Amino acid sequence: MKVLSLNISSLKTIVYNGKEEKTGYFKTSVDEPISLQFEGVKNDSVEDHLHHGGKDKACYIYSFDHYTFWENLYPNLDWNFGMFGENITVENLNEAEIKIGDIYKVGTAMVQVSQPRQPCYKLGIKFGSQKMVNEFRKSSFPGVYLRVLEEGFVNKNDEFNLIKTNENALTVLQVFQLIYATNPKKEMLEIALSDNNLAENVKNYLKNKKLNHQ
Repeated sequence: MKVLSLNISSLKTIVYNGKEEKTGYFKTSVDEPISLQFEGVKNDSVEDHLHHGGKDKACYIYSFDHYTFWENLYPNLDWNFGMFGENITVENLNEAEIKIGDIYKVGTAMVQVSQPRQPCYKLGIKFGSQKMVNEFRKSSFPGVYLRVLEEGFVNKNDEFNLIKTNENALTVLQVFQLIYATNPKKEMLEIALSDNNLAENVKNYLKNKKLNHQ
């Protein structure tokens, strides 16, 4: 996976259900390298610390290969890097192959796959329609959240080099589909819940899902 763009944001005021709120979702491409730190990307704004940032969501990456699919659905938008709120836009990211717990070296940082992205209403605001949130949930392109194992800098054109794969883990796409499955498979839930590398917030959600389907 090659880094195509590095994206950060300042806080932006949006209006949702008649109320103003601030968000760091609206990111733009920058030319200088970014610093991946344990709790997030340095100089990137995060307002909602309950759902964004922190050790299991320190950095979000999304594939430019997926952009064409969404551009066909939303051709009238102003398409630029960072459309999905990603810190790093890459090429050749495949959520159906990347496993939870996989470890990569990128630039001078070491990162680990922690979870897929679960979309919220801010994605709908960015795309001008809240139906986008459900379309994203039904897609096969959730993108990947990373935890930072070793802090470091990432530049454009750096490569994500796989250091270690978590062979028995579920893929990012499998976990994403499990989150939204109406009738999740018990064996899949067990694999996810036994994986120490899966983000705790996802595991807690899946634990409740398991209880509701016993």
